[in-house]
Amino acid sequence: MTEPGTAPGDQFGVPVLGRTVPDLADLVRRSAGGDEAAFADLYDATSARVYGLAVRVTRSPEIAAEVVQEVYLMAWEQSGRFAPSRGSVLGWLCTLAHRRAVDRVRQVAGERNREQTYEDQRPTTAADQTWEQVEQSMAVQEVRDGLGTLSPLQREAVALAYYEGCTHQEVARALNIPLGTAKARIRDGLNNLRSALGGRR
Repeated sequence: MTEPGTAPGDQFGVPVLGRTVPDLADLVRRSAGGDEAAFADLYDATSARVYGLAVRVTRSPEIAAEVVQEVYLMAWEQSGRFAPSRGSVLGWLCTLAHRRAVDRVRQVAGERNREQTYEDQRPTTAADQTWEQVEQSMAVQEVRDGLGTLSPLQREAVALAYYEGCTHQEVARALNIPLGTAKARIRDGLNNLRSALGGRR
């Protein structure tokens, strides 16, 4: 399968380089029978349109790519229930994509609101003290090794804050995330780093 956004777009039923794109309903029918090659063809023929819809709804290429993966997993699992009489294959896939994309937008908004509420209600924490304790108790190389145990998001935020000298506001701007989210990632990253390094003593 090709990556979302790189597959052919509006080529359904139109000759392409002397050949015609396979019938999508037939690909779904074959997929329902466990034909992985047919499902790969279905993905290649439709994923660009599904991805484009997901991007328009989520406004995030990364989230849209996740939505596409989830949509085609659902399509594989539900292919046996698809009924051509109810509509086109592309319409079915786009309906799945739209619903999942809206769900993801709501989920992300909810997480951001919860993080912001948590930060607003939480008294200022001594994250800098945690960092000082880590530096005082462990060698620099051990700290660098410990960063490898963090999640990519936490590692990125911590590196910006304590290796690049960015403020919380600058980290939030650099990563294009809410201030509360930036603070949470830095705080949680430092706490996880401290725990990881503590286990190496």
